[in-house]
Amino acid sequence: MTATWIAVLATAAGCYAFKLAGLTVPQRVLASPRVRRFAELVPVALLAALSAVQIATTGHAFDLDPARLAGLGAAVVALLLRAPFLIVIIVAAGAAAALRAAGIA
Repeated sequence: MTATWIAVLATAAGCYAFKLAGLTVPQRVLASPRVRRFAELVPVALLAALSAVQIATTGHAFDLDPARLAGLGAAVVALLLRAPFLIVIIVAAGAAAALRAAGIA
């Protein structure tokens, strides 16, 4: 077994253990306002971090691609207009695709 497969299996086992630990947390801990607030904010922070990495990097290098930035801008406008999430994704992808088709990449 290669080191890559060992890493994949170890990561899968860790993710499963993490999910199992979340299911076994006592209800009194989950009722805490601090824990509830943490659980509400962590997904937002993770999504923001993932978006920043995907928009501003290529591989291991910092790269501000105009098409990606336009897609982000279009998504922000769609969010400000209270569009549903699926529409936001379609608008962002469409903006980026249109710029790439126009040769602006």
